[in-house]
Amino acid sequence: MRGRSRAIPFVGVMILWLLFGAAVWGAELPPLTHSLTPSENRQPAPALRLQNMDEEMVDIRDLKGRVVVVNFWATWCPPCRREMGSLERLYQATREKRVEVLAVNIGEDIDTVFSFLGTVEPSPGFPMLFDFEAASMESWGVKGLPTTYIIAPDGTIAYSAVGGREFDHPEILRQVLELAVE
Repeated sequence: MRGRSRAIPFVGVMILWLLFGAAVWGAELPPLTHSLTPSENRQPAPALRLQNMDEEMVDIRDLKGRVVVVNFWATWCPPCRREMGSLERLYQATREKRVEVLAVNIGEDIDTVFSFLGTVEPSPGFPMLFDFEAASMESWGVKGLPTTYIIAPDGTIAYSAVGGREFDHPEILRQVLELAVE
């Protein structure tokens, strides 16, 4: 029952999104934004230990000392799909500067994600993690998708973003890279 009770809010969110998505499916989507919200009180990032596409465990604690971009997403979410290419461009621009990008897929299987990733340009090279039961949403305070957190090298949450972003925008790149030299 424990895993099932965590999945119920996710299923409800998914149903609402699908209903909303159907209403606006043909409508033009708003542009992705390029701002991050600074954290008022930089709290430690919650634990995050999930399986990647190779079925290996990835633990955010192993990345302390680096800037970590944690993006919560799903393939059925239009802004999540739209921002994926910009996350890869952010990754490419910052990976040699002590920055890691982690994409946490919520509630989907590896085959679904793998099929979607074949449509993304450029194809993501950063780790895709799987939260099959959507358990991390509660501990991270994720209310909707996409939600992204930027973790400072000291392990605290420096920025957040709810909704789609252009992660390769110069302003976001600047904010992420400034954290890398803290």
